[in-house]
Amino acid sequence: MTLDQNDAQSGETPEAGEDEGVSEFLRDTSLFLAPDPVIMNNHGVEDRTPLEEESLAAENDPARLEIVRERLLAGANESFDMLESMGAAPGAKWGDCVSAIFTASGDLSLASTGGVVIFCNLVQYPIKFINKYWTNEPTVGVREGDAFLVNDARYGQAHNTDQSMMMPVFWEGKLVAWVGATVHEGENGAIEPGGMPSMAEQVWDEGLKMSPFRVAENYTLRRDIVTFLQNSVREPKLQYADMKVKMFTCRRLEQRMHEAISEFGLEAVVACLRSNLEDTDVEVRKRLKEWPDGTVRHSWWTDGTLRENAMIKINLALTKKGDRLIFDYRGSSPEFTNRSNNSLDITLKGMLAQLFLTYVWPDLPRNQGVLAPIEFIFDERSIIKPDFGTPNAQSMMSVFTSWSVAQVAVMKYLYSVPDKYTRVIAPWFNMINTFLFGGVTQHGEMVGNVCADINGMGGGALADRDGQHSCAPIFATMADLGEQEFMEEEMPFVQLVSKKLMKDNQGFGRQRGGMGYQMILALRDSPVWGFMLTAIGAKFPNVPGLFGGYGCPTYPLCRISNVDVFDAMQSDPSQFRYSIEELMNERPFPEGEYSTHPMFMPYSLAERGELYMIAQGTGGGFGDPLERDPEEVMRDFQEDLVSEDVAWRIYRVVFDPETRIVDEEATQSARDEARKERLDESVSFEEYCDEFVTDAPPANLPYYGSWEDPAMVYAGSPDRYYPAGQVNPPVVMPNPLEVKIAKLERQLAEARQG
Repeated sequence: MTLDQNDAQSGETPEAGEDEGVSEFLRDTSLFLAPDPVIMNNHGVEDRTPLEEESLAAENDPARLEIVRERLLAGANESFDMLESMGAAPGAKWGDCVSAIFTASGDLSLASTGGVVIFCNLVQYPIKFINKYWTNEPTVGVREGDAFLVNDARYGQAHNTDQSMMMPVFWEGKLVAWVGATVHEGENGAIEPGGMPSMAEQVWDEGLKMSPFRVAENYTLRRDIVTFLQNSVREPKLQYADMKVKMFTCRRLEQRMHEAISEFGLEAVVACLRSNLEDTDVEVRKRLKEWPDGTVRHSWWTDGTLRENAMIKINLALTKKGDRLIFDYRGSSPEFTNRSNNSLDITLKGMLAQLFLTYVWPDLPRNQGVLAPIEFIFDERSIIKPDFGTPNAQSMMSVFTSWSVAQVAVMKYLYSVPDKYTRVIAPWFNMINTFLFGGVTQHGEMVGNVCADINGMGGGALADRDGQHSCAPIFATMADLGEQEFMEEEMPFVQLVSKKLMKDNQGFGRQRGGMGYQMILALRDSPVWGFMLTAIGAKFPNVPGLFGGYGCPTYPLCRISNVDVFDAMQSDPSQFRYSIEELMNERPFPEGEYSTHPMFMPYSLAERGELYMIAQGTGGGFGDPLERDPEEVMRDFQEDLVSEDVAWRIYRVVFDPETRIVDEEATQSARDEARKERLDESVSFEEYCDEFVTDAPPANLPYYGSWEDPAMVYAGSPDRYYPAGQVNPPVVMPNPLEVKIAKLERQLAEARQG
């Protein structure tokens, strides 16, 4: 925040009795309306309005309110179907979108059954901003038929690729609710195409930064605004088309709201929206009381900033007291002031709403009341609560790891609760292992977006069954993978291997995690085209296992350059291999250049026919692999999901590879021997600490976050050790190109000296 912003932005309010003229002057002369900290720091439910009080007093029959709720939910689902069917962005077509209904105060009360909960959970913030700042602003105002648009994560979005449209719902001239529609649009004019720029070193590299502003009046989009936005992105057709789609989605929701009011009365609808929030809050508190009091601690690390390798810690202490749950993320990495892998705290809160509403209590209504009994503690200027001017376009790199840390901790509580509303589950895979792209298509159109393979994350193992293969992303449990053939009609690249499960790519355990698939693609027909990758996990696993299960593998990018696979397949199709393992190990193209890289690759121009190969990740395993039923191992072996090596080395199953008949006695003996080896190699906790635990991270390891004391954090090296939230000077990473040039200059100088 700067001194030029208004008094509301600094969190200060006028003294009691202060002259109203001074307050009015300060409001009218504010240079910049930044996000309001009073709004942004409140993830709970607003106080009842007088209309809500009156409505709840008049309408309190649970059966009648449930009928109204189901009617409104049907409208939300209908509008979601419209959004998914009509949307132009790939994200809309795959289900990376949502429609929702909010109270007049801006609280999320009802969300569509399909779609991304975090999207609508965050829309409460821009609606509350509009209510506070634009309603009585003479140059703006809020009227029937208006529509507002926002994409700046700092005002309330997951990241800037998402665009939300909000529309007020009036009845007899009075604002009674809001409706909204959000789509992961992708392209937004950032420094790299596709909307998620890993090269962004400042917020101004991240493309459009739309604070909540009116884009439509009297149900009509303003063409001057639309033209400005089209002129700011690489895909003007996409920007216009999806603004229209979101507009008509909101209108359909408004129509269903009006119909419900006409049939049941205004008081019934308002009481329904309010009671939906309050009932969820009460139910969550009741369920939390069943959890044991105490604290569960868990930490995990990401292995890069998307521009360089680093060990970046996410630290969590999860405390349950009575009917409250406290997420304490202090001790996590400090912010990176010139990297985009920072996440806002509101983004993490929205993701945790997704955790509870889909993985813990999926029976609850999708609204923000689920977070009302939950508290959060963060270090200021940390990677999950950065300063206002810190880039955050790649917030997924930190928020997904923070989500997985929370999932592990929550599942440990859930395991001990007699009454469960879903199964205990090991960590779901959490990273966007897919390609972003940009360039000119075979139809002559400029595009920039992301492949649908992001939605094929592997599911975690459950306590009583294996995880699901490449099922869904953690942020949208009812999303779609998209059809590759449909993609190839629009884009100039081909997935020569698409969604083929990758052998041994599983989280091993008594129950194994769901497996990830592999993708092998090549550019075919474009005058200029490029790919980029924005994922971590090539050196350190993205998720662990649970209760003795193993985490997922690590995933590099594999590449074969100096080859045109289309020419090669035409002249000799037998050269091609249909798996990454075979292509990289057998190297069937003699002239090809074979290489592996981290899963972060800046936007790079591609040559026709060169191969890019990655694998989607897998969920964690559950329980000790030595306890896995040998017949389940044989089933995976028969389905070519695991190799003979893994069946023996991990699961210790002895069998005849041809008949797949297990030698039960030899298997039991092998497993007993493996357990004995574990005991023979074991040491006491004190001995382990004496041998392996150090006072500080290794000097050669770029380490960020706490080591032992969460009140103190490292900022890259042992000599940069500070109280959390007070890293000074802040973390500023060198430009990788400058690092490379300096290295080459040193090598050149050494060669000259030699």
